[in-house]
Amino acid sequence: RTTTASWYNQGIKTASGERYDPKSLTVAHKTLPFGTLVLLTNPETNRSILARVNDRGPFIRGREFDVSLRCAELLDMKKKGVVKLLVRVL
Repeated sequence: RTTTASWYNQGIKTASGERYDPKSLTVAHKTLPFGTLVLLTNPETNRSILARVNDRGPFIRGREFDVSLRCAELLDMKKKGVVKLLVRVL
């Protein structure tokens, strides 16, 4: 399925208790359990990553995932900030 995602870069603790690491392949989602793995693909670039849910959010209407800085770089979405991604929950 397709979803809208943005990226974030904050040096705070995540909702799971972990410290946010901008270099990790992690994401925030409102309801998926911590530790859930998701396969995210940017259909514009065909780049994919496997990331782990460790935080809650995003809290902006219409967005389903916030991805770490490293995820944004690998998905080639850093400049745009908000993109449509294909998501598969594993």
